[in-house]
Formats: sequence, C-alpha cells, structure tokens
Amino acid sequence: VKKAIDFKSRGFKLFPGKDNSNKFSILNEGGIKQASNLCPDPGEPENGKRIGSDFSLGATVQFSCDEDYVLQGSKSITCQRIAEVFAAWSDHRPVCKVKTCGSNLQGPGGTFTSPNFPFQYDSNAQCVWVITAINTNKVIQINFEEFDLEIGYDTLTIGDGGEVGDPKTVLQVLTGSFVPDLIVSMSNQMWLHLQTDESVGSIGFKVNYKEIEKESCGDPGTPLYGIREGDGFSNRDILRFECQFGFELIGEKSIICQENNQWSANIPICIFPCLSNFTAPMGTVLSPDYPEGYGNNLNCIWTIISDPGSRIHLSFNDFDLESQFDFLAVKDGDSPDSPIIGTFTGAEVPSHLTSNGHILRLEFQADHSMSGRGFNITYNTFGHNECPDPGVPINARRFGDNFQLGSSISVICEEGFIKTQGTETITCMLMDGKVMWSGPIPKCGAPCGGHFSSPSGVILSPGWPGYYKDSLNCEWVIEAEPGHSIKITFERFQTELNYDVLEVHDGPNLLSPLLGSYNGTQVPQFLFSSSNFIYLLFTTDNSRSNNGFKIHYESVTVNTYSCLDPGIPVHGRRYGHDFSIGSTVSFSCDPGYRLSHEEPLLCEKNHWWSHPLPTCDALCGGDVRGPSGTILSPGYPDLYPNSLNCTWTVDVTHGKG
Repeated sequence: VKKAIDFKSRGFKLFPGKDNSNKFSILNEGGIKQASNLCPDPGEPENGKRIGSDFSLGATVQFSCDEDYVLQGSKSITCQRIAEVFAAWSDHRPVCKVKTCGSNLQGPGGTFTSPNFPFQYDSNAQCVWVITAINTNKVIQINFEEFDLEIGYDTLTIGDGGEVGDPKTVLQVLTGSFVPDLIVSMSNQMWLHLQTDESVGSIGFKVNYKEIEKESCGDPGTPLYGIREGDGFSNRDILRFECQFGFELIGEKSIICQENNQWSANIPICIFPCLSNFTAPMGTVLSPDYPEGYGNNLNCIWTIISDPGSRIHLSFNDFDLESQFDFLAVKDGDSPDSPIIGTFTGAEVPSHLTSNGHILRLEFQADHSMSGRGFNITYNTFGHNECPDPGVPINARRFGDNFQLGSSISVICEEGFIKTQGTETITCMLMDGKVMWSGPIPKCGAPCGGHFSSPSGVILSPGWPGYYKDSLNCEWVIEAEPGHSIKITFERFQTELNYDVLEVHDGPNLLSPLLGSYNGTQVPQFLFSSSNFIYLLFTTDNSRSNNGFKIHYESVTVNTYSCLDPGIPVHGRRYGHDFSIGSTVSFSCDPGYRLSHEEPLLCEKNHWWSHPLPTCDALCGGDVRGPSGTILSPGYPDLYPNSLNCTWTVDVTHGKG
C-alpha cells in the first residue's frame, strides 16, 4: 500500500491517493481504517483537457481533445463506490491520439474510402470522418461496397452524432470482412473512426452515404435470386423474403426495423443447392456460390426432366473451372451410366448442347484445392418438330423468333466484332432423323488483328469487353483513300503496365515510323497519320491481363492551308492554337513530369507537323533544380516497374537548404 501500485477489482483500475491522513486512507497496519470518499486525481490526457475538479463520490468529470486529435475512451467518468470500501473512477482516463486522416462530409449523399483504397491502408492510422445531413430532420445511412480490415487488430468504430469516440454513441465496431447491409444513425450526424495497428493491413473499405427520413432503417435491397415481400422501411416495419424456384434460403426469412434504426439482421442469401431435380420447362443451373467461387471437395448432381417426347437444350453463359482437376459432365439420361454428351473443364465456354431424350444429368466434381468462378447455364425444353431457342449471342443482334421446322434466324455482330463461330443465317431442318439447326449457333468476338478500309470503325482488343488473353501478337492495318489521313481516338485503354504494349506506326507495316508506344492507362487524346495508312501492333506477355482498349478510327481530309490538330500530351499543356502552315506550337508538362523533346512542332508545307506529339513522362532519377518542385516515381500515376534503382539530385540556390 505504501507504493503507488495499481489495484484491479471487477474491471476497474484503481490509483491509490497519496494523502496520508486518516480521513482518506484506505488501509493501515491494522487493516481497514475507514471507507474512502474521494477518487484520486485522474489527471489530464496528453493533448487534451479535463473539465471538472470535484473527485468526490458521485461526481463526474469530462474530457476533450485538442484540435486534430481524437478521443479514445470514455468522454466522461464518474467517481463511485467499489466493494463498500474503495472509491474509484468508472473507467480509465481516455487518451488523445493524433488524427492522421479523414474529413468532414455533408449530405445529401456521397462516397469515401479508407486511405490508399483499393491498396493497403497505412499502419498506425487514426482516421475520423464526420457526416452531417444538410436537412437536420433527416438521418444518415451508410452501406459498404467493399470492406476488409485485419481481423481483431484494425477496427472501424461507427457512432451516432458528432461526438467522436464517445462509447455511449457507438453503433457498430467492425473488423475483418463481415459487415451489416446498412447502418443508420439516430440523429443528423454520424462519425466513423478507423484505428490500425503497426503491422500488416488490408485493402480497407469503400462507403456510400446518403440522407434518409427519420425513424427509418433504409432500403436493405433484395437478395440475388430472391423475392421480397413488403416495401416499408420505417421503425417496426417487417420485410419477408423467399427464393426463386430451385434456390435455398440461408438466413432469416423476415427482418424487422428496430427502434434504433437498425435492421434486426442482414437480408438472407439464396444459394443454388448441390443436389436437385428440375421439372420446369426452362430454368438456370449455377455452380454453388456462383460467381464467387464454388469451393472444394464437391460432388454435385442436377437432373433436368422434361415431358416425354421433348428434348432439352443447354446454353453456357459463363464457365470457369480449375483446369484438369474440376469437371462438369453432361449425360444423356438420368443414371450414372447414361451416355456422356460432353465433359468440360478450364475457362473456355462450351458450345450449346442438346439432349437426345427428355432427361439430362449434370455431374460436377471439384477436388480439394483451388477453384474457379464456376458456371452459369440456362436450359429450355422444346418439342420434336422445333429447334431449341438459340438465344441472343453476346455482342450481336438476332433477327427471327420462330424456331419451328423450316424457319431461319440471322445474327449480325455489333461494330468492332466478327463472327467467331457459325454463319450469319441458320435454318431449323431435319437431318439424320433429328430436328436441328443447320449449323452451330453464331458467336461474335473481337478479332486479334485485321485489315480495315471503311471510312470509320472501331478496333477492340481481343476478348473485349472482357479481359484479353496472354501471349498475344495482334496486327491491324487501317487503310484510307489516297490523299486522306487517319485519325484514331482512344475511348478506353487499360493494359498491364510495362508488359502489354500497343504500338502505333505511321504507315502500312512495322517498319513504318513509330507514332507512339502505349501501356498502362496513359494514352493521348488522338493520333493522326501522315499518309493513308496506320499500323497497330498489340503484344502481351504470358501473365496477367486487363480490359484492353476500344479505339475509334476515321478517314479525314487534310486542309490545304493547315495541319491537323496535334493534340495535347497526357499530364501536359499546349501553347498556341494556330495550325496554319509555318506556325509552331510548344508544350510543357505538369510538375514532376519531363517533356520527351523540347523542340516546338512546326506545321510544314506537306501539311504534317515536323515531329510526333511529345509525351510527358515520370522518369527514373535525374537532376532537379529550382526553389521548389515535385518528384514522381517512374510511370506515375500507374504502378512503377520492377527492378529499379533511381537517384534524384536536388540542387537549390547556394546557401539555402
């Protein structure tokens, strides 16, 4: 007792006072002298202050932090009796931690993210966001598009009102990756406090917020493949859920909007069972948890049963399995020994399949490791005197809705796509005693190369609008009428930085002068050829891919007295708007970037600029001079390349630092 040691009792931390008088002593050599009626001085938090100096039983003191600091702990503590002898504060003195990020936000709605999202957030972060509704009679609703924090160590605390850190106002403390569908405040303000430790982090979160009416829990949505009954979101309203035919409901069948503006539970999910029979004339078969990945150690069986005398047609909308280890087998009948129509694995989407009888059996097996996205298959049944519905191919338009014997349908690809399977027209006909289409169902895809001579058009990376494939070497030649130039405009461009490259040459082949070489996301607004040819070469490596590109081209006539608009470099500026013969334009770059060549562009008598549009590049190292400036990592704002060793030398006026 003589030393200032800490006592712990029932969760309270006790600090003995230094007063030696009998009046306030807790213990003496003879044992208990008398009860203490004063709590010890709790002190003041560093970078904060205490309000109140009464430490007697029943008294309360409050704490606040200096500007740019956030309170962690109780805003107020009360002196109370413990075990009939001790006087102790109801909680620890709070601490004030420096605020490292965050902002004050206002309605009616918006979006914000954790630092660096979608990349790893900072260690030892103390971020605070306060959201205030413009209309004081409304409350704040938030939902998370993404959420992933280091579980158990990094937390996002969400509270009601504007008093950040007050435990009495806390609505949720979130960690890991599971979050409620919606969180709603009780007042017109909500605060969020992100705390991270010094070790490994994760991608963080993306939050949407908006103002909604008071005494409401907000619209929680409807489960994918589910049905919702009820459209009231006010306190005490109830929503009920069920799943579409063939799906199982996991979670609560009904949820209620509670008085604290929170739903009693998340909305349920509808999953596709691993074993099921289908008797409806049309429907969908999904791998478990599609498209999130089907998991491991699966042995699923689905049986599709149609009316006797009819047949069944399968359309594969999406297909992605672990190659060579996970399989889908389709059998023409209902038993394990029925003939196999097809066995599929990997990521190539299979062609359409048609049964010979009125029953199909689908068997899906997945091994103990790794998984893909899964599959999405639609089926429909049809009679013996008609062909199956071929559907509408992706990236195409279909003409014709009659599938009876003798009828035809036609398919036309959208601009930029060509037929990768089948012919433009197919006919429902009788062949070898079976009613079937005269050829495979047409498919349309973006080609890897080609020769284009139309006045205008679109060039797409192979696989568009999906990701392009690895190890490509695609060549396109665009040809205009003699005396014309070709203008290409980049609508979308995103490739793997430094590895997947599009080259544009001013002529008909690879030996023609290079107009530009592009990768990542940085491309000019447009490019012009100096002749009636442009050559494009797209090469990719054997790993990683991206969305690729969508490029518009058009044939343009050269003006007799001027050059075409040369454009403006990405991250740069242009000086001069006169493009007539003999005029010049010059360029500069944003801070941190360097112009590829300083010489101005001269519009020459042949109506072409003296050299290509320069680029603004963030380089690896160099000499930096001047009273102030900016240094950027190579390739910024794209990712920097591997295997770099960059050195910058900064030189300022003599005598200054």
